[in-house]
Amino acid sequence: MKKLGFGFMRLPLTDANDASTVDLEQVIKMTDLFMQRGFTYFDSAYVYHKKQSEHIIRKALVERYPRDSFQLCTKLPMAILTGPEDNDRIFNEQLEYCGVDYFDVYLMHAMNAERFEKAKKFGCYEYMQQKRAEGKAKKIGFSFHGQPDLLEEMILTWPDVDIIQLQINYIDWENPSVQAKKCYEIATKYNKPVIVMEPVKGGTLVNLPPEAVEIMKAEHPELSVPSWAIRFSASLENVMVVLSGMSNYEQVDDNTSYMENFQPYTEKDYETLGKVLDIFNQAAVIPCTACGYCVDGCPAGIPIPKYFGLYNNDQMAFTKNKSNNETYYRNMTDLMPKASRCIGCGKCERACPQNVKVIEGLKKVADRFENKNSR
Repeated sequence: MKKLGFGFMRLPLTDANDASTVDLEQVIKMTDLFMQRGFTYFDSAYVYHKKQSEHIIRKALVERYPRDSFQLCTKLPMAILTGPEDNDRIFNEQLEYCGVDYFDVYLMHAMNAERFEKAKKFGCYEYMQQKRAEGKAKKIGFSFHGQPDLLEEMILTWPDVDIIQLQINYIDWENPSVQAKKCYEIATKYNKPVIVMEPVKGGTLVNLPPEAVEIMKAEHPELSVPSWAIRFSASLENVMVVLSGMSNYEQVDDNTSYMENFQPYTEKDYETLGKVLDIFNQAAVIPCTACGYCVDGCPAGIPIPKYFGLYNNDQMAFTKNKSNNETYYRNMTDLMPKASRCIGCGKCERACPQNVKVIEGLKKVADRFENKNSR
């Protein structure tokens, strides 16, 4: 299997303000190109695109290709489980939504300390073992957002887990709050293959400072900026597949072009990346991946990832004239609540798999775009 997977999490939309309005026609074209170039791994989840992702994957992939021509992964939505009975109810719903008789990979979604306790209480892993024995889930495991010690505890609690999905990218590799390298090393220590999520950190590693882009292009003029992020994760020996949440046809075309005959990082590539990191780390950005988990529970209805993305782009623009960012913010807040509407309830921070200090971040956004003296 080629090392690039198609994540059905950030699909193209017909209405940019409604995640459920997936552009099926474009997704079909993207899926066809992905398959034509020999890539076969697809990733979805119960909650993606307001519960539409699994339906879209059925229409774009399952109903149009033989079942043995692709591998399909989806996830048990740990955040919304209320009791052990949800395991079977949701699993059967997912089989129906996706239009399949089995999943190649089935994971507990976005595991952290709280959800680990919930999984033990509700018997989630035992249920997944049963589905594996029945042949309805070929491999089982979990996607993980947490500290290395917790990851090791989970592996020791569930020693026959088949696979683990981790957030790995070149920014988080040495990040003391994410500790991606340490998590990867623990998975490798216990011989657990790794699926990589967030290799471009929600688009953060696409929009780099111009100085960083120049360094990359000087080394590999033929490669795109995102390729450096995808190839970094794919170069790790114990990585089975790197997921990319591709949002348009052009992204599929680009990603498959350099991953079709994948060339791992060279020593020179790592040296070049070191120079890029020096530049990148000078920008004070909010480490948001735009997963959107924070939005559903926000009582003020603040579109948190949209504002964080605008703030990050503003901070990394390295230009004297940033008035366009202010215009974008004004236009957005004509339709949506301002960042300053945050009441500090903390629901967003409890939902965030990145452990982002959301309340503090919203204060930064408000100070930057709502304070006339910020520039």
